[in-house]
Amino acid sequence: MENSTQILTVSELTKEIRRTLEESFQQVTVVGEISNFKSHISGHWYFSLKDSSAVINCTMWKGFNQYVFFTPQDGMKIIVNGKLTVYPPRGSYQLDIRSMKPAGLGELQEAFEKLKKKLEAEGLFDEKFKKPVPVFPSKIGIVTAIDGAAFRDLVSVAKRRYPLVELVIAPARVQGSGAAESIVNSIKLLNKSGDIDVIIVGRGGGSIEDLWAFNEEVVARAIFKSRVPVISGVGHEVDFTIADYVADLRAPTPSVAMELATPDAMEIENYIKEFLLKSSRIIDEQIEEKNGDILSLLKSYGFRIPLKIVNKKSQQIDIIINRILQSIERFSLVHDKKISLLAKSMETYDIQRSLKRGFVLVKQNSKFVTRAAKFNKEKKASLKFYDGEVITR
Repeated sequence: MENSTQILTVSELTKEIRRTLEESFQQVTVVGEISNFKSHISGHWYFSLKDSSAVINCTMWKGFNQYVFFTPQDGMKIIVNGKLTVYPPRGSYQLDIRSMKPAGLGELQEAFEKLKKKLEAEGLFDEKFKKPVPVFPSKIGIVTAIDGAAFRDLVSVAKRRYPLVELVIAPARVQGSGAAESIVNSIKLLNKSGDIDVIIVGRGGGSIEDLWAFNEEVVARAIFKSRVPVISGVGHEVDFTIADYVADLRAPTPSVAMELATPDAMEIENYIKEFLLKSSRIIDEQIEEKNGDILSLLKSYGFRIPLKIVNKKSQQIDIIINRILQSIERFSLVHDKKISLLAKSMETYDIQRSLKRGFVLVKQNSKFVTRAAKFNKEKKASLKFYDGEVITR
């Protein structure tokens, strides 16, 4: 009798199994623990999902995993949605995942504590690495979503407190898939600028899922490596993120972050006014005090002795000057008399007076003839009278 059993090839059997499984499990929701998670360079995720009794391979393509707001970690319990597929070359089945979320807030909190413990052990939270925030910044970099209320609050506080400061915005996604990478890129961009004095990284309040980008390891390491001091202002006062622990300064809200980054113009003005008043008062007091000291010194015995010496010397100088003046006066009188005598003598020997009395000056060859023996009768002679001159032949 002929055997009616159908003989299938491996490929045919695998094809039938694939069709049966994929048609029966087109959409499933599974809860399990992540194991052997790997993020491929292509952007696809490969990992296993297990519980205490079984394990199943999982794949999540880049087009779907970009909507996951957190980075999966081994040991994290998650809930996934997807479909069952078969990979014929290996004859294995796997979950083709379309969406993923933590199994509960406890899973996110556990991941938070795990990363916090890891980074703390590496020293990323140590105070010795905290950079000081400048008191009077010229440029403040802001990493946040420009369409959020946090951004408007930051700008408003800066204008009110310190309008001189320049705000440099590096927009970033602060929630959902790709938010962590966007924040990291903005921090790096502001560091490359070279003239930013301080960076504020933050966003408004929200659930733990909304704030999760600030709990990512890549964000924490970007803040730690930042050359520029970073102030973290994420959520509300009760919210704490990994970014808060790594940042150089933590602010409970974005608005407070800007207040910590900027001085208050009103406080500066009041300080200057108070300083001027206080300085003027101190200067006046110092002048008055020193003036009293000088007056006391001038009245002291040490200063009276030099004054007496000066007065004594002044008197001696006055006496000497009087003596000099008297000597000059006597000298002047004596010489006045001598001058008068000389003047009279000159009058006696004045030629014009002699000529007026009838005397005559005789001159030959341009020389005066003083004796009759020297007179040459053969030559011309000039006879000078009081009232004129006569030439003789």
